[in-house]
Amino acid sequence: MSEFVQVAGPAGVMYLPAEQAPAVAFTPAEQAEIRCRTFSGEQVAELSAEQVIETLAAARRIRAHTDAIEAHALARLDQLRGSDRYVADEAALELRVSRHTAALRLHRSRQLTQRMPRVLAAMEAGQIEATAAGRVVEATDMLDDQQARQVDEQLADKLASGRVSPTSPANLARAARRLVEQADPDGQATRARRARAGRKVELLPGEDGLSTLAADLPAEVAASAYARIDAMARKQRHRGDARTLDQLRADIHANLLLGHDPDVSVPEAAATVFLHMPVNTALGISDTGCELSGYGPLPAPIARHILASENSVWRKVLTDPASGAVLDVGRRRYRPTAAIRDLIAVRDAECVAPGCHRPAQHSDYDHLHGWRQSGVTAETNGGAKCRWHHQLKDHPHWFLDHDPASGTTTITTPAGRCYTSKRRSPPEVRKPSILDRRSGSAPHAHDPPGDPPF
Repeated sequence: MSEFVQVAGPAGVMYLPAEQAPAVAFTPAEQAEIRCRTFSGEQVAELSAEQVIETLAAARRIRAHTDAIEAHALARLDQLRGSDRYVADEAALELRVSRHTAALRLHRSRQLTQRMPRVLAAMEAGQIEATAAGRVVEATDMLDDQQARQVDEQLADKLASGRVSPTSPANLARAARRLVEQADPDGQATRARRARAGRKVELLPGEDGLSTLAADLPAEVAASAYARIDAMARKQRHRGDARTLDQLRADIHANLLLGHDPDVSVPEAAATVFLHMPVNTALGISDTGCELSGYGPLPAPIARHILASENSVWRKVLTDPASGAVLDVGRRRYRPTAAIRDLIAVRDAECVAPGCHRPAQHSDYDHLHGWRQSGVTAETNGGAKCRWHHQLKDHPHWFLDHDPASGTTTITTPAGRCYTSKRRSPPEVRKPSILDRRSGSAPHAHDPPGDPPF
């Protein structure tokens, strides 16, 4: 009588005679994906915390791979139908989504298969899901095919080397926008101006008596408006208002638009946003290195326009020429804690927790070595953490380790998994060429004519 053994494969689990069973060794990740595909809800209810985390990771990899296969399938259907205008309608019926959603997926599939094969390959490998890939496609939409493939190659190399983390769609979108800026610096400014000219407000009907009022605004305007509403909500909450912060922000937003006085005032600084710009770019010698805290890279002409606003305040920031590390913010105040907060806000730019992009000036100053444990209040012993991650640090099963010198942060979850991020160094500033110095010309001489909105 033959002995039967259990064999697990991509299709599931089956039993074969021992002499017929293939000698295939699956990696732990592959085994987790096989189990995930065959699990029932009752089985998941029996898992330990570590097994649940493994299952979540496996589900994410399976979903990413499935998203890639859907992209290939949509592109193939588009090819078979000769790019007929009704391809999205046909796909929508089978995908059980609206025609609009199917059209967006079809567009994403065309871009991935034709212009960004390495990003698509990362999806197949389980690294990137459709949401993140869609953000990358959106960032490269206006590039020509050659430029898009250049960004695709560079982004894939950064993912493979670990210089870009796929932990969140926002991280990938930021990295893609920086690469787009390098691939087509002149077109970047033109596209930004066109996008800012297309600002709008939309009313999106929702469920249960709610609707969404959405406004597409220039990044610095939206960031300032939200920061001010948030500050007003927090002040109202501090007064003892029982509403949640989300409710307060929504109500204050509505009151302001309706012309009602919310009876909450905050300092002008409450709506401050940080725009980081190398001095060479501010002077028009270079067109690189401009970033808006909480958002990411901005085209140099747009950043210079913001800098020239009568409401903008210039702050000198001294950095180490070798490492780019912030050494001083060029501002003297009597109270050192305020100066340290300023330095931390400029140096860290955002909350240091991996994947969090809350601007540092709206985050807490966190002692890395606690005051009660003889920790000093200094830039070398502090980092910016949003309130959520500041409180998370004190959870007994979570660990956040931050190195202010290198900007490296590692977060360890209760399951023992570690995630690391590193503060991005300022981009290298292009030195003016001999031709630039002789002719007196500068890159900003080719800025698109006319003032952008706002």
